[in-house]
Order: sequence, then C-alpha cells, then structure tokens
Amino acid sequence: MTRPREDGLRAHEYRWALPSVLLGDGGAGGRVRRSTRDWIVDTAMFLFACGLTFLSMVELDAQNQPVPLMAVEQVTGALSCVSVWLRRRWPVGLAVVLAVLSSYLELVGGAAVVALFTVAVHRPFKVSGPVTLLNLLTLAPYVVLRPQTDMERGWAAALGVAVVLTVFAWGIVVRARRQLVWSLRQRADGAAEEAKRLERERIAREMHDVLAHRISMLSLHAGALEFRPDAPAAEIARAAGAIRTNAHLALQDLREVIGVLRHSAPDGDEVVPDRPQPTLADLPALVEECRHAGMDVQLDQRVAGAPEGLGRNLYRIVQEALTNARKHAGAVPVRVVVAGERGKELSVEVSNPLWARQPARIPGRIPGAGAGLIGLTERAELAGGRLEHGATPQGEFVVRAWLPWPVETTREDDT
Repeated sequence: MTRPREDGLRAHEYRWALPSVLLGDGGAGGRVRRSTRDWIVDTAMFLFACGLTFLSMVELDAQNQPVPLMAVEQVTGALSCVSVWLRRRWPVGLAVVLAVLSSYLELVGGAAVVALFTVAVHRPFKVSGPVTLLNLLTLAPYVVLRPQTDMERGWAAALGVAVVLTVFAWGIVVRARRQLVWSLRQRADGAAEEAKRLERERIAREMHDVLAHRISMLSLHAGALEFRPDAPAAEIARAAGAIRTNAHLALQDLREVIGVLRHSAPDGDEVVPDRPQPTLADLPALVEECRHAGMDVQLDQRVAGAPEGLGRNLYRIVQEALTNARKHAGAVPVRVVVAGERGKELSVEVSNPLWARQPARIPGRIPGAGAGLIGLTERAELAGGRLEHGATPQGEFVVRAWLPWPVETTREDDT
C-alpha cells in the first residue's frame, strides 16, 4: 500500500505534481492541498491583509466619510480579508475582482496587495503582467475620486505605483527561487535515476560475463559426457567433477551478485562494497581453467602490473572472448596475446581458426543471445578504448581490443 506524503500526494503522483506543489498552484478551481507550511503562510497573509485593512480604517475614520460609504467600506473590507483564503484556488479571479473594487473602495487595498502577490508567485508573466497592469490602471480613478486630505494626488499616485511594482517584483523573485529549487530537485532525481540505471547495467554486465563463462563450461563437459558415453571411468569422473565445481562456482557468483542487490538501500544511501574483481594477474588462472575443461588455449602475456581497473576490463574481455570461442568454435586452438606499455595502451588479441566456427561442425552447439560482442564493445568504449572483431584474410576470427594506459593512475587503480 502506498503511504501518502505529508502534502497529501501519493508517491506515484508526486513526480508529476512536483511543479505545482513547489509553486503553490492549486489549479484553476481545483482542490487545494495545504501542507503545514502552507497553513502558516496563508494565516500570515490573512493577518497581513487584516492589518492593512485596520490601518486604512483608522485613517478612513479620520476623514469623516459619509455613513453609507463607511458601511460599504467595512463590509467589503471584511469580505476581502476572508477571501484571502481563496487565493490558492482562484488567484487570478480574486486579484481581478479586488483590483476593480480598489478603484474606489479603500479597505480592500490590503487584500488586493496579497492577491497581486499570489498571482505573481503562482502564475507566469503572461498572466501576472496584465493583472499588475490592471492594478496600476485602477490607481487613476482612486486618486481622482478619493483624494487624500494630507497628500497631493501626484504623490498619492506615485506611492500607489511604487507599492504595486514592489509587490509584483517580490512575487517574481519568490517564483524564480521556487522554480530554481524545483529544477535542482529534478536534476537530482535525474542523476539518481541515471546512477540506478548505470548500476543495473553494471550488474547485468557482471552477471553475463561471469555466468556465461561458467555455464559454457558446464555445457562443454556435459556435451562430452553425452557424445562419449563409453569414455573411461576416470574421464567421466573428471568431467563430472568439473561440472560440479563450475556449478558450485556459478551459484556462488550468483549469490554474491544477488546479495549486492538485496542489501542495497532503497534510497541509495547505503554503500555496498563490490564483490572481489579479477585483475590481469588472474589471467593465467583463467587460461588454465579453460585448458582443464579441454580447450587448447595458448597465452602470450607480454605485460604485467597493469592497474586494477584496466586489468579487470582486459580480463573480462578475454573471458568473454574465450566463452564465445568455446560456444561457437568447439575444441580448436585459441591464441591469446596481451601486450602494452604504460603511457600508451594495453592491447589484447584473441584468435581462433575461422572454419571451426561453422555450426554444422559443432554438435550440440551452445545457443547465444548475440550480446557478448556487443557487451565487449561497450566495455571497451566505457574504458576509453575500442574493440574490433571479425574474420581475417588468414582464415581466423579475431577479437582485438585496445585500452588506454595512462602514465599516472589513480590510487583506486593501483590498489
């Protein structure tokens, strides 16, 4: 069950309603959902309008206005203060009505100021601009019809214009600030979503690299048992042991990856350490494991001591290339050449005879999703390098990768 948020919006509505929540826009006549902060602000605005109305009434009493006019002023002044509570639902309509009334009545001035400020905050300039212009135009009949006893008309008009423009500018500043806050929150949400997407891709790539290697080993040994049921007992026992070992390792790798997903915090605050990653120093062990599975792999490693991140990427490229060779080429010679130099690049080449890649020559060929070479290309590009694959005129299928090897490496790479 989805838990409602403090502002009354459910979680699945919050993302789309965020601009309205930040800008305080209840919609044209829509139901207003006030938070605790909104109630405090609305109460302060109501008291502010009442205060201005009270000060205007004291000044109006000193002018000895006619009794009917005073009665109309007091009624409209009280109603205008109460109408301030409707400013979130009908901000533009309220501001227009109060602006028209303020062209002659004085006690609606406090509520008119609040309504103008609300429109400036809640609506874009194409709406708030005309409302402000209307407030400026209503100053002319007010100054002419209701002259002040202690102030000339010119000064009274100037004071009214200054008040209207100040309130409008203040509202524009508040709106701009709220839009900036909303924009920053949107960027933060976008960055969090991008981080989650990259993490999912990393885990998916890790699962593909590891599990594809293990499962291809299982398929290779199971295929040997299927097509050679009359093999000596020692070879059958060795193949069964290899199947058991690789199945155990595959389950262990799967548990580690799922454990990272299971123990990750929903809000992303908890930092979960990565599982132990292979490096360039583990490449001979990978080759030896493939030889133990029956592959004919020759390793020509002409470099050592590469940074951890660089060595890990190269290890994964070789691992996936050997997995593809095992799935598509069968028991054919595979040559792996690793070379490079600090300050230039680290390169690897994995090749095998092309004729052996024909599916007709490989009984029980392991199906593939076609994502292996795509994943290798993406891994190389993410590391700042490049990868090429394809047939050569010499009749071989070759996978070549070049990864940059900077002179200076970060502490993370050297650990």
